[in-house]
Amino acid sequence: MKALAWIGGLAWFGVDWARSSLSCRPPAGKTLEEAYRIGVQSLPVLLTISFFVGTNLALQGYNAFVPLGGQRLVGMFVAMAGVRELAPLIAAAMVAAKAGTEMASQIAVMRTREQIDALEVMAVNPYWFLVTPRLYGIILVMPALTLIAVFVTLVSSFLVSVFQLGLNPATFLEFARGSTRMRDIFTGEVKALVFALIICFVSCYCGFVSEKGPEGVGKATNQAVVVSCILCVTFNYLVSQVLYG
Repeated sequence: MKALAWIGGLAWFGVDWARSSLSCRPPAGKTLEEAYRIGVQSLPVLLTISFFVGTNLALQGYNAFVPLGGQRLVGMFVAMAGVRELAPLIAAAMVAAKAGTEMASQIAVMRTREQIDALEVMAVNPYWFLVTPRLYGIILVMPALTLIAVFVTLVSSFLVSVFQLGLNPATFLEFARGSTRMRDIFTGEVKALVFALIICFVSCYCGFVSEKGPEGVGKATNQAVVVSCILCVTFNYLVSQVLYG
């Protein structure tokens, strides 16, 4: 029951934002600032995780196919798993852990200090001022971060497959290219946009409804990343079912 009430509150939060902010121009400067903070500052973690996920994909795919004599299919395995599923989830998880927690904690601290109430007293819409730049900023960078995750995953898999496992580079590239279609890239970008919406709204909502004090800020931050990751994994399946089912 408590979970349903929380989901209902999140839905109304989205409705309130749409009513108050869609008719107004977003603050361009603050939007670009948020895009930089979310995108550029998340890159080091994203690159590291994507690299080692790619290496593990190649290693595990090789070990799975060797008993069947199909080690040349590693390129296909890496491309399908990485492009369709793992790269969007990696980008979403990293952004939720880095930027999502930051959104939730910043807004929760403002709630504790009653700065959100002060915005309303000054006739500044808190949804427009706090949520809109973060939403447009994350929408700008999530598709790019997903493409970067795809590229790094494939490159690291190629390096491990060729220089460690001794596979033929032309064969790896042939199977990787043959199993990847524009539809897969499009699906990854759709997932990136869906995940961006989820991370932003969940993180901002957790901050808006947080309890006051350090304990409330910590709880809001933890709840933001946990719920964001759960919803991203859930919607990853739903989007895949719609576009591939």
